[in-house]
Amino acid sequence: MPPTDLDRIAAIDDPYRLLRVATERLNAAQQEVTELARLRRRVIQELHAQGMSYAQIAEKAGLSRGRIHQIRHTGPAPEGAFLGTGMVTVVTPLRHDAETGRSMVALDDMRSGKRLEDLARGFGLNVATDNVTVDGQIDLNQDGLLVICGPRMSDAMRAAYDTDPVIRWDRDDKGWMLIDTRTKQVFRSGTQADPQQPTDSAFLGRLPRPDGNGSFLAIAGIRPNGSLGVVHFLTNEIATLWGQVDDKRFSCVVDVEYDPTTGEPVRAELASPLYRHEQS
Repeated sequence: MPPTDLDRIAAIDDPYRLLRVATERLNAAQQEVTELARLRRRVIQELHAQGMSYAQIAEKAGLSRGRIHQIRHTGPAPEGAFLGTGMVTVVTPLRHDAETGRSMVALDDMRSGKRLEDLARGFGLNVATDNVTVDGQIDLNQDGLLVICGPRMSDAMRAAYDTDPVIRWDRDDKGWMLIDTRTKQVFRSGTQADPQQPTDSAFLGRLPRPDGNGSFLAIAGIRPNGSLGVVHFLTNEIATLWGQVDDKRFSCVVDVEYDPTTGEPVRAELASPLYRHEQS
C-alpha cells in the first residue's frame, strides 16, 4: 500500500518539524471534517426540500432514519458557507490617528469586524483578521476574504466596486452615495439630509478578485453605522441570502436605521433588489 499522510508525518526525524507538520495537518483535517459535516447537512436539507421523506433519504443513503435526523440537527449550518469555507479573513481599514501619529482601527470598524468574526465562528469557520493599510493597500487575491471597507479608504476597493454591474458608488457636494443603475434609485446617508436622520445606506455584495480566481465578500456603509447594520442584517438573514444567491456573485443595498446615541442598528433591511450577477 502507498504511504498515507500519517505514515509520511510519522517518518519525519526532526521532532520540531514533526510537531509543526502534525499540527498543520490536524488543523487541515479539522477544517475538512467541519466542511464535510456542513455539506452532509446541506444535502439532506436539499433532498427533503425536493419532497423526499427522511425515511426515503435514509434508505437511499444506506443510513438509519435516526442517523439522518441526527445529521440534520447537528454540525455547522449550511448557510455558513455564504461567508466561506474552512478559513476566512475579516479585513477592516486602518486609519491615521493625528494625536498619536499611529495607525488605528476606528471603534465603529472594530465593532463591525468583531461581530462578523463572531458570526463566522458561530458557523464553525476558522477566522483570521487583517487590515487595509492607511494608504489603502489590500491584497484582494486571497481566498476567504470578508472585507469591510468602502471606496474612500482604498483605491483597490474602489476598483473592485467599479466591477459591479448594477450597484455603483458615486459622490457629489453632499458626499458619497450608492446608485442602483437599473432602477436609477439613489441611496444616501441620513447625515446628508436636512434635518439629519439616524439612517444609512450600505453595500453588500460578492465581487470578483482582481486575478479572476474567485471572489470576496464586500461590506461598506456610507457611514460606519451602515457597515455595522449590514453585519446585523447578515446575522438575521444569512439563511435567506444563502438560499437566494448561494456562493455566487451578487450585490444589493441595505437600508439601516440606528440608535443616534449608541450607533447600534435597530433595523436593517434590503433597500434594493438582491441582484445576482449571472456571469458568476
